[in-house]
Order: sequence, then structure tokens, then C-alpha cells
Amino acid sequence: MNQEVLIKACNELGWKYEIRQNELIVLNANQKEDLRGEYLLKVKGDTVSYNSYYMKNAKEFVAELQGVFFKLNVVYAKETILKEFEGVGFTFKRDYDFVANNEEVERFYMVGVSKIENEDEKRTEIQFTILNDGTVVTDSNYIPEDIHKLADEAMLKIDSAFGTQRREGIEIKRKEVPERYKTKSYCTVNNKIKAKN
Repeated sequence: MNQEVLIKACNELGWKYEIRQNELIVLNANQKEDLRGEYLLKVKGDTVSYNSYYMKNAKEFVAELQGVFFKLNVVYAKETILKEFEGVGFTFKRDYDFVANNEEVERFYMVGVSKIENEDEKRTEIQFTILNDGTVVTDSNYIPEDIHKLADEAMLKIDSAFGTQRREGIEIKRKEVPERYKTKSYCTVNNKIKAKN
């Protein structure tokens, strides 16, 4: 959980908190119970722990924090994607056909144009779908090598901003290379650029 977004969520909720050794500690969430100087919640990375000794309903505060955090995280995810992809030369394209639902709340494209002279498919669209908790799902077809390198650069910065790392087979899902692209450059499973002749 991105600490910057957690801090915004706590501020929006009016909760008192401290940051200690990269851990966000909620000391007061306007609860009735006296915690006797103990914490209510602790968040370190993606791990949330709570004080069940003094607070029998501590899980309700976790749910309240998540509700605000997830909404803010959706905004943060979109802003971060736009910043990093526009920073390497992509442009934003709205998905006018997308209709938000309970799970998928945002969808748009980042468009890049290859500068490779003999590339016959210069324009690339990478689809971004943001889920209701701020999780980002990407999808694309063929990406020319120069655009692929720029997209990788932007995604590394996004991973850093989110405090996460995409994992092969989980956040990164490879598709079978369509027949029409098998003679072109493409990204292999081990993430190396390769050209087939």
C-alpha cells in the first residue's frame, strides 16, 4: 500500500497517525475506546495489523481505511501512469466505449509512435484498466522495440511509485504471439527483445 496514499486517506478520515521506520501507525481514529497509548492500526508495505486487545471492532476501522484508500489509490494510479508514460513520450487516449462496473473503474490507452524507419506498424496503443482497489492491468499487442523500451522505462518508474514489482505470470501475463507478428520484434517470456527472421 503506497504510504503517500495512506497518509491522504488518514487525513481525509481525520485520523491521528505517525510514521515510524517506514510504518504508518494509526494512534486515534476517533474511536470511543481508550487505547492507553497503544496503536489502533499499523501498516507496513501491504501488511495491516490491528489492536484486537483494546478494540473488539478493529476490523471495521481496517475496512473504513481500505474504503477511502482504494478510492484515492485509483486516482493515484491514473495520475502516476499518465505522468510516467507522458514523460517518455506517450500520449493519452480516452476509451469512449468503456463503461465502469463494480470491479473495473477506469480504462484508457497510452499511445506511442515508433521512430524505427522501416517499421510498418509505428503506432502502438497500450490499454490500462484500473480496478476498484487501484490495481493496474495492462494489455497490448505488438510493440516495436523502441516503444517497448520506453514502456519498460515508464513501468519501472510506476513500480517504484507503487512500491511494488510486477511478477511474470501474475501482473504480467504473456499472450501467444499472433501469426502476423511472428516475423517482427517482440518481447519473449524472459523479457528479452528478439527478432525472428
